[in-house]
Amino acid sequence: MEAMEQEEKEYPEDSLENEVVKVLKTCYDPEIPINIVDLGLIYECDVEAVGPDERVAYVEMTLTAPGCGMGDILMQDVKEKIEIIPTISKANVELVFDPPWTQSMMSETARLEAGLLKLSLLHI
Repeated sequence: MEAMEQEEKEYPEDSLENEVVKVLKTCYDPEIPINIVDLGLIYECDVEAVGPDERVAYVEMTLTAPGCGMGDILMQDVKEKIEIIPTISKANVELVFDPPWTQSMMSETARLEAGLLKLSLLHI
């Protein structure tokens, strides 16, 4: 069965989830110079209130390959960057491999950057 292209979730502009996604776009796979959001490595992102001004972020992510030796480093980078957001006191980052990552999960921008997508030029 062929993997379906992952749709990037849209969050309200003023939501904490949107802030988390912005921060995650500053995290890069150490072996591929493309951010982890555009690579399609983020499967879920939720923020839950646990107090008046305290939130916990939950992120479910994957790696481009299950045996990737950089997984722990990448997950730590994700956790540390999310916890910089002022009202987020803790980030729980879970690594999952179902569904397995495929290139079809990359955004169009990421595929262009990686040279996997060619622009067709129309000659008029």
